[in-house]
Amino acid sequence: MKPLSPADQLFLWLEKRQQPMHVAGLQLFSYPEGAGPRYIRDLVEHMRSFNEPQSPFNQRLVSRFGQYFWETDKQFDLDHHFRHRALPKPGRIRELLAYVSSAHSNLMDRERPLWEVHLIEGVQGRRFALYTKVHHSLFDGIAAMRMGSRALSDSPDVLDLPPVWAMPPRQRKTPHLPNPVEVATGLARFTGGVGKQVATLPAVLGEIAKVARKSKRDPNFVSFFQAPPSLLNSKITGSRRFAAQSWCADRFKAIAKASHATLNDVVLAVCGSALRNYLISQQALPDRPLIAMVPVSLRRDDSTEGNQIAMILANLGTEVADPTLRLERVKASVQEAKCRYKAMSPAEILNYTALMMAPAAVQLLTGLAPGLQPFNVIISNVPGPKEPLYWNGARLTGMYPVSIPVDQVALNITLTSYAGQLEFGLTACRRTLPSMQRLLDYIENGVQELEVAAGLR
Repeated sequence: MKPLSPADQLFLWLEKRQQPMHVAGLQLFSYPEGAGPRYIRDLVEHMRSFNEPQSPFNQRLVSRFGQYFWETDKQFDLDHHFRHRALPKPGRIRELLAYVSSAHSNLMDRERPLWEVHLIEGVQGRRFALYTKVHHSLFDGIAAMRMGSRALSDSPDVLDLPPVWAMPPRQRKTPHLPNPVEVATGLARFTGGVGKQVATLPAVLGEIAKVARKSKRDPNFVSFFQAPPSLLNSKITGSRRFAAQSWCADRFKAIAKASHATLNDVVLAVCGSALRNYLISQQALPDRPLIAMVPVSLRRDDSTEGNQIAMILANLGTEVADPTLRLERVKASVQEAKCRYKAMSPAEILNYTALMMAPAAVQLLTGLAPGLQPFNVIISNVPGPKEPLYWNGARLTGMYPVSIPVDQVALNITLTSYAGQLEFGLTACRRTLPSMQRLLDYIENGVQELEVAAGLR
């Protein structure tokens, strides 16, 4: 038996009916040219032939004296984990997203390995989809997406590829971007390895003192408790709504070039515009700007040990109507955070983040500090494959991350790049944020208004 790390166990402890702790990915494929009426049936039979999963897909949880362990499931049942479904007609993307929303709301059975793969046929336009769901104690979201990409090929001529659960494990070499729970575990990392951590205290405490002074005079500085109360920061239920759409990355890059901004700056400004319009539609726009938590990687080598992740708090400029001014506020707040971190070592940055986020961690773990809200929404941008990918001859046309909302942070916006596209995946509590799918239209509006402001339209 293999014990789970404290961080992995945390996702099990935090899980409750209204707060499932699994992540997922939705992959959309187009049929290969010449595919006959038996294509999906043959594909399903091919996948079902792999009934002996590789680690960790063959591992189930056991508990001994309050400690969780992984052990091999000797009664593995593939039919429980692999599910073949068909969308109701007409099989629009609306029906596909409704299916994913429903599947993502359901807790997984802890008596079995904590993963599911759903092959969904009947998508309009001769397409099908794979929805792959894993518990966060087994994989982080980006590792799951990377594994899904590794199961694909760069050629449509490569056939008989195994499903993801039959692939041999490979050590992860890419950093992952966390959700708020992982940020909270930074406090646990801070208390471990005391000797090494104490050495960073003088610099960290000095930086905190600078922050206290700077917050009083620098309008671009975003403090840890500047986020206003908002509709996004309410208690959640177990019901989920998932919305997804692709945008041409060149549109964002053109805006960035014309505005002397980065691609991430433009993404944040567009999300700020979308959230402003959504909250106006709900008559719930705060007077103060919403604050986004943006994970950033600190990894400077090819190591794979631990999480080398800090966070930036970005001002989304939601209180202003001018898109140019909103983008300038995003740029200034992000640049201020980058400059602060540039003068610190990775260890100092991690511990600075952990100390400043400690009250938020208390709220996340206990719910006892609802007034300590350091951010309103999580926005992550993850680089993905640059070239088209295929699976058993079918071209991958879209890949969308499906993430985790948590209590007091009811919306998670994660996007990844793929073959010249930006693939947005929005995951929210269905009841807390009604009609959340309208955010997709508001994102398009945000792109258009920045194109007009930059003279591109």
